[in-house]
Amino acid sequence: MMSEEYLVECKIDDDQERLQQTPPPPPQFSSISNPPYLSQYETRDPYSINQHLKVEFSDVLAEPASTRSADRVWIYSSISFETARIWSYRCLSALFAVPVSLLSGCLFAWLACLHIWCAMPCVQLCNTCLPCLRSLWLSVVNIFITPFCSSVSRCCSGLYVSLSKD
Repeated sequence: MMSEEYLVECKIDDDQERLQQTPPPPPQFSSISNPPYLSQYETRDPYSINQHLKVEFSDVLAEPASTRSADRVWIYSSISFETARIWSYRCLSALFAVPVSLLSGCLFAWLACLHIWCAMPCVQLCNTCLPCLRSLWLSVVNIFITPFCSSVSRCCSGLYVSLSKD
């Protein structure tokens, strides 16, 4: 038994207010990619597949401190960039979303059918026939290849190679 002098008392504070006051992690370290106010059905990228497509105006255009345009020009260019980006995406997705979805669905259905009706029966057939082929192959190896390799190894066991510089 262990004596009590080695035991240490640890206080565990389960105060919920303290946990709620903890600031959230920075966005790059957060496991939640979408804002918490979006419901489960409004989240369109739940696995963060398209993180690299989150482009903002400041990611594309930036002015150094030495050269600056007028403030109104900067504001209007930011507004026009965001508006063009959003509406171009909406128009292009309206044009291409349905045909690309149909093609993707057909492709995945074709791959599933190929996998279910061609690939898996071949794999199961190989798993069924391989034990017979394995025993046949082991017999061939033990009858022909093993004696040949052991005789070659006995012949070469007396050879020694020494390297020297002249």
